[in-house]
Amino acid sequence: MTDTAAIDAQIKANMEASLAEIPHPSQPKGTNLYGSTKVFPDFQAEEGETYFTLVHGIPHESSVSFVAILQATRALRKGFESAIYFYGPGTLACMSTRGFPTVGDAGFPGELNTNGSLETFIQEGGTVYCCRFGMALHGLREEDLIEGVVPTHPLDVQDALIHYARKGAIINSTYQL
Repeated sequence: MTDTAAIDAQIKANMEASLAEIPHPSQPKGTNLYGSTKVFPDFQAEEGETYFTLVHGIPHESSVSFVAILQATRALRKGFESAIYFYGPGTLACMSTRGFPTVGDAGFPGELNTNGSLETFIQEGGTVYCCRFGMALHGLREEDLIEGVVPTHPLDVQDALIHYARKGAIINSTYQL
């Protein structure tokens, strides 16, 4: 029979030794850990410039979809005509019916970040497209879309890309499996 009390005591002593090796935290709150020099100029849109984002990423599985929305919003605020096109699993970002235990309740901190960011993007004048085929693949109904999201035909993905490229858009294409 193992002496669990002795093992527990040894584990406790090892934990105390581990914690004492390096102070935790070593820096007080508010300490700068990184420099703040911005390398590139803060470019603003010139007349008629467009920013187009394609998102093929699963919300909450990585930061890809969320960061793409933040970048498109920043471009919008810099004066660019800005649009986001969700396709494939990216369409899940457009769900208005997210929440737990009820729609609109955050089951965990940040669960509704994507929703709130898309709503802000739309309210500030951005355009959001959502591929109907991607919606169908993932069980998303059109009535589940965030207000203002434009449902699109599957063949529109390529034609939207051509349209924005011909407009001379800066194109940000994100992809995550």
